[in-house]
Amino acid sequence: MSRANEPQRRGEALRRHILLVAKDVFLETGYERASMDAVAARAGTSKRSLYAHFESKDKLFLAVLDLIRELYLGRVKTPDAYAEDPAEAVALFCGRFLQLMVWEAQVRTCRLSITEAERLPGTSNAYFDAIFASTHERLTAYLVQRFGMGDADGSALAEELIGRTVLPRLFRTLLNVDDVIKDMPDEANLADDVDLTAIRRLVATALPA
Repeated sequence: MSRANEPQRRGEALRRHILLVAKDVFLETGYERASMDAVAARAGTSKRSLYAHFESKDKLFLAVLDLIRELYLGRVKTPDAYAEDPAEAVALFCGRFLQLMVWEAQVRTCRLSITEAERLPGTSNAYFDAIFASTHERLTAYLVQRFGMGDADGSALAEELIGRTVLPRLFRTLLNVDDVIKDMPDEANLADDVDLTAIRRLVATALPA
């Protein structure tokens, strides 16, 4: 679509449009090869407008990670959104986290953050906080509330649950041992995309009686 046919966006609408476009550019080309010129061209805006919102590629990338966090948290929700029974709620929450993490777009984002970890540690830290730390916090809060645990015990149990239910398959997927989920994962297909039986078993053995 030519720039003349692009809808006129200004202010926050333009900023969000740029972020959505930049997300795709970074994932397709990697951080190093992505350019502000390419982002401006694909967004159908001028470099002047782009730099008015984001003064550097680093700042743009960090803002993209904030957007990814917003989109991700809206999709993963919180454990209490999945079931009344606490054990089932935790199992489905962990399953949904795994489903989203082995989605192709998320795998590519994770690989991109790992690639840039040495050169741009701030961006890899931001990705960790956006995805893993946020999920850990939500699970911890639920465990503390539903099982009457202290914060430290809830945090330790949340870390154990994520480590046992999510990380093994995620690690295999990052290394191309397991296949990615190609399309945006639908919660309705959770049982088809992840082994909920195994996750339920792991959760049952880990949760307090």
